[in-house]
Amino acid sequence: MKISTKGRYALRLLLDIARQGEGAVVSLKEISLRQNISVKYLEQIVLKLNKAKMLHSIRGVQGGYMLAREPKDCGIGEILRAVEGSLAPITCLQSEVNSCERCNQCDTLWFWEGMDEAINAYVDSYTLQDFLDHE
Repeated sequence: MKISTKGRYALRLLLDIARQGEGAVVSLKEISLRQNISVKYLEQIVLKLNKAKMLHSIRGVQGGYMLAREPKDCGIGEILRAVEGSLAPITCLQSEVNSCERCNQCDTLWFWEGMDEAINAYVDSYTLQDFLDHE
């Protein structure tokens, strides 16, 4: 499992919006300038975050994006899964049902399942609020 640039930037984008305060509407141009990420790349990320109901988009001259919920309710695991998909360390654990033809004979599956549980438990134990508090 490797977190891509999209995953890292999604976290930075949401944290940037959270830093602006409750109910703040922030344009991608502002985020782009502060985070040094192109607006085009941010547009790709916000599509996924909107679909995951993590952001609200506001249209118009004063439009932009705002958090759809409070930072304490924005889980890091949820954010990463919204843009990355599964965080499973191996492909046979990416869906709920393991469809690998060797899963019943796999001597290493227990190890990978443990790693998957540890990764998910770790990322699910943090929220955007934890990052704000850490500052």
